[in-house]
Amino acid sequence: MEKKVTSHIVKGLIISLILILISVISNLTGNERSSWVTWASNIILFGGIVWACISYGNQMNHEVTYGNVFAHGFKTSAVITVITIAFTIIFLLAFPDIKEKALEIARQEMDKQSQLTDDQKDTAMEITRKFFLPITIGAILLMYLIVGLIASLIGAALTKRNPQSPFANPVR
Repeated sequence: MEKKVTSHIVKGLIISLILILISVISNLTGNERSSWVTWASNIILFGGIVWACISYGNQMNHEVTYGNVFAHGFKTSAVITVITIAFTIIFLLAFPDIKEKALEIARQEMDKQSQLTDDQKDTAMEITRKFFLPITIGAILLMYLIVGLIASLIGAALTKRNPQSPFANPVR
């Protein structure tokens, strides 16, 4: 009896739902900028992709190659990235005050830097306000795919592999 392999789409959906739940809870409680939220999200993203790789190897009875496992992990990270971007767009459109909070925090960070003039800060804030959504999407895309790449490499390395040679069972 052959084992059923959980697809990268299902694994990506599960990990995404956990990340979305953390995001919603942190926004509802006003902790969206807390360091624990960032750490928890990154650990779940990284650990989830490593888990997806190891789980794939186990479900395939370890008859996989490094490349197979890596591809599964990276496809999982791509699914997570797409779902997270879609959620972010919907969330920002539904709750525009989140954008304003983020812009306010960005302005406070700029005020801490004394090398910028007020005109430069105003110009930077105007550009950031205008391109907020593309900047946010780009940041998610870049971060999630880089983390996905590294986690997939590590997950594939940690997965027990015993690939069968195509010449092991000759056709008779």
